[in-house]
Amino acid sequence: MSTLPPSAVLSAVSLTAGAPAASGRTHDDVARANPGRGAAPAQRGAVPQAAPVATPLPRALRGILSLDDFEAAARRRLPRPIFGYVAGAAENNQSRDDNRAAFAEHGFAPRVLVDVSARDTSVELFSRRYAAPFGLAPMGISALSAYRGDIALARAAHAAGVVAIMSGSSLIPLEDVHAAAPGTWFQAYLPGDPARIDALVERVARAGYETLVLTVDIPVSANRENNVRTGFSTPLRPSLRLAWDGLTHPRWLAGTFLRTLVRHGMPHFENSFATRGAPILSANVLRDFSARDHLNWAHVARIRATWKGQLVIKGIMNPADAAVARRHGVDGVIVSNHGGRQLDGTVSPLRVLPDVAHEAGDMVVMMDSGIRRGSDVLKALALGARYVFVGRPMNYAAAVGGEAGVAHGIRLLRDEVDRNMAMLGVLSCEEVNRRLLRAMGPAR
Repeated sequence: MSTLPPSAVLSAVSLTAGAPAASGRTHDDVARANPGRGAAPAQRGAVPQAAPVATPLPRALRGILSLDDFEAAARRRLPRPIFGYVAGAAENNQSRDDNRAAFAEHGFAPRVLVDVSARDTSVELFSRRYAAPFGLAPMGISALSAYRGDIALARAAHAAGVVAIMSGSSLIPLEDVHAAAPGTWFQAYLPGDPARIDALVERVARAGYETLVLTVDIPVSANRENNVRTGFSTPLRPSLRLAWDGLTHPRWLAGTFLRTLVRHGMPHFENSFATRGAPILSANVLRDFSARDHLNWAHVARIRATWKGQLVIKGIMNPADAAVARRHGVDGVIVSNHGGRQLDGTVSPLRVLPDVAHEAGDMVVMMDSGIRRGSDVLKALALGARYVFVGRPMNYAAAVGGEAGVAHGIRLLRDEVDRNMAMLGVLSCEEVNRRLLRAMGPAR
């Protein structure tokens, strides 16, 4: 445990964001998501499934009935800068808003009188069977929203039998997360510097990760005016405003930030490169975003030649890029506009998903951005995705309830997928296709 100088403790008061104190429940106490009805037998490399545990929900989660409910609860718990960082997007939020609007333009045409008693929500990705067709998107700085947030997210996903992707912009060493939740995927933000790329990729491989996700839609930092307005920066800079935001959210101050300081020392960006990065709180240190505008397909070819596991590219929005990725031997792509946090005005991934899937060939096509309901998951599957990822709501879930909160969020979404499959008249995710969809007018 690091010994903290008085200035660090004072800085802790300066940085304050409201997530609840941990409940003290162990990993084994967290309720697992139920396997799907008629779930397929385990295959090689399948994620182990635990029997469901009837555990009363913590008080903070008892009123949470959907993923959207987590947002309001997290707003009350998190200080303004931290909540604003998670909730915000780029410039006028056009892309973030279109991510949701696109789903409302598709409706279902269900089949009836189908025996759906043996329905199965599981899917196979890269020779592994997962319990549901959705997982957890990479979320940077999640350990600032919730105590040991990266581990809470990864462990909840592992227990539920779904994928979690750890963010390269994280505050816990990637080795610790993989040890806590084997099978987690790692997402990297890479500079166009071959030496730095090689060192990070080698570190990820040594830690035991089998799937490497390259996020490619950040050649330069986005114009996130919302961060400026709410007082968020990376690293955070101590100020009276920041101190007040922390002091007015004491549950987070004691349960997340001060608890982290006492047990683990000042959080740093641990995984941007092969070596430790900047601290999360500093008056004069700048986070290194250098050379990302140099990244190109030659770097992808270099990584493909050395990385022995699955290689996934996240941030594909143009079918032409999917075709290039396929030619470079990429195993999968994630159609994504980064939750609307990069180029504002980029269309929803749902709108380009069918065209990307057409060009992808035998690559695994996945999608994120805007998923909030089981119906959203199934619409994405119908339009060509094999798997989808959920971001902000699971970050809020961790802030509200830690690992138990994330487990509850996964369970809610899994139940929606299962229920909707029954009402659609389909027995498996593979049966979900465009014949089940019809165009709808704008939401009213």
